[in-house]
Amino acid sequence: MAPMGIRLSPLGMAVFCLLGLGVLYHLYSGFLAGRFAFFMLSEPAAGGPETPHGSAPGGAVDLRELLAVSVLAAVRGGEEVKRVREGNVLNAKAKGKTREGAEEQLTTGDLLSNRRMFYLLKGAFPAVQINSEERVDTADQETVSWDRSIPEDIKQKIQPKEVPAESVTVWIDPLDATQEYTEDLRQYVTTMVCVAVNGKPVIGVIHKPFSSYTAWAMVDGGSNVKARSSYNEKTPRIIVSRSHAGKVEQVARQTFGNKTVIIPAGGAGYKVLALLDVPEKNQEEADVYIHVTYIKKWDICAGNAVLRALGGHMTTLTGDEISYTGSDGNEGGLIASINMNHKALIEKLPDLEKTSHK
Repeated sequence: MAPMGIRLSPLGMAVFCLLGLGVLYHLYSGFLAGRFAFFMLSEPAAGGPETPHGSAPGGAVDLRELLAVSVLAAVRGGEEVKRVREGNVLNAKAKGKTREGAEEQLTTGDLLSNRRMFYLLKGAFPAVQINSEERVDTADQETVSWDRSIPEDIKQKIQPKEVPAESVTVWIDPLDATQEYTEDLRQYVTTMVCVAVNGKPVIGVIHKPFSSYTAWAMVDGGSNVKARSSYNEKTPRIIVSRSHAGKVEQVARQTFGNKTVIIPAGGAGYKVLALLDVPEKNQEEADVYIHVTYIKKWDICAGNAVLRALGGHMTTLTGDEISYTGSDGNEGGLIASINMNHKALIEKLPDLEKTSHK
């Protein structure tokens, strides 16, 4: 018996081929679509996402923009400080003691100013490290936006300058001279912002909330304030903390003579402004600013930056530069001057360095 063969009709062959093509289509269409989508997503799209505010491509920040928002932050914080003081709702309480044993005060003005300043700066420059005197409560977060506008005086005097975000540290003092604030000595009160790059202070903003005066300066940039035209180097007027007047007076008069004037004052920001040409009727004038004990960096960074921008100096009592990285305290006291022989001043006051460790 002959073997039986299998014969397929042309119609059957066509159906079989169509079924095979259908299977292949379903197997590979999803893979090809996925590869196409991956390719499209991997390519930078024209008009893609904007760079975050305050940041430039490559993780850089523009110091001119940072100066503009720092001025705004100091002013906004000052508004809170003024509102609380004028409403007499300070709710002052002790938050601890200084190394000298004095009570450190904390008020509602400190907290509200800190919240406003911190979140304004953080929203504008999220990649930048910000150090503040007061603790930031994340449960009390506030959205404070910046419209990225730059005041005309800053536009005219400061050119854009980009630096790596990781090199920047911002220091906030939301209410300088809190003790004087509680005593209603308003002329001493300031709000301050400082920008340090690689530990060196390059932008300083000092704002006086009760007179609406603001001084700002940028190293190798410009400023809206200037040094006074004359200083007395032989018998200088020395401005010091109210609690340190006795410590400084004896040494200073032995060094410069009995005509040396010691000016007790509150607030590090106020004391730096005393060295400058400030159009303020309640602002005293001095030739040298001295602090003989430990002091926090947010108290002095802004003033240090302003003085550097104007050609002045702020150092430890032994003449060392102060670095604004690492710990938040400066152990070596400070001496600040402008348009004077800073090195000669340090050499004339050697005993003050010993006082700083007492």
